[in-house]
Amino acid sequence: MKEFRDKVAVVTGAASGIGRALAQRFANEGMKVVLADVEAGALDQAAREIDPSGKRTLAVRTDVSKAAEVERLGQVAQEKFGAIHIVCNNAGVVTSGPTWMQTVADWEWLLGVNLWGVIHGVRVFTPILLAQGEGHIVNTASLAGMITGPGTAPYNVSKFGVVALSETLHHELTMLASPVRVSVLCPGFVNTNIADAARNRPTELADTAPQLPGAEEMAQMGRRLLANGSPPSMVADVVFEAIRNERFYIFPHPEWKRHIRTRMDDILEERVPALGTMDEVLELLRKG
Repeated sequence: MKEFRDKVAVVTGAASGIGRALAQRFANEGMKVVLADVEAGALDQAAREIDPSGKRTLAVRTDVSKAAEVERLGQVAQEKFGAIHIVCNNAGVVTSGPTWMQTVADWEWLLGVNLWGVIHGVRVFTPILLAQGEGHIVNTASLAGMITGPGTAPYNVSKFGVVALSETLHHELTMLASPVRVSVLCPGFVNTNIADAARNRPTELADTAPQLPGAEEMAQMGRRLLANGSPPSMVADVVFEAIRNERFYIFPHPEWKRHIRTRMDDILEERVPALGTMDEVLELLRKG
């Protein structure tokens, strides 16, 4: 896409963090923006701050883990603005703990948002964009979709899944010679409140895992890493330029690419996976 003014963007997870920054960036380009999030109060506030008149924004409370709600999101977006041109399947949550102690509820909640949310977005919005003959889908994965670390198995699994889904969708659109494009966003540490995502966790999927010794210290470490991360606005700027230039892989933190290369070399050489990323993690903690 080269022209953005008066086009329509749909962003999930738009009440805060990267999603909020994406919505603002699109609005700054003169786009109309549909903001979706499960947190109604913060969602409405974000929409008002982006456009106090309410004429160029639409807030739709959406639980992306539920197919019917994402289908409704697509429907009301079209009813409001008549078209959809950019879709950012961005909503995400995180859990932490040893893999064998992550509960069924942990897996169901996280995969429901991080993976099924993107699946539902692709399923609902791709046909709309294909029928229009234009559009761009951005699926938010993570560097955790390219390299793995300890303590976040459901998150890693979800993000690897988003990368695989996005690559598959790209191949399919290419085979159709479709002008619709897709990108996968793989940021590193970004200053968001994802560490507090449990504030929106459904009661039926409540956290029942036992509190391990040192768990609170690990949680605080994660918050410090995020606090030292890049501002969401930087990520939004990188995403916008990637859409403009039709770039598939989006790496706002290219300094981490060497770890992706190491992982690929480990696979091809049939070596055990390296854990070199811990050097950067420790350096970020020292800075904090």
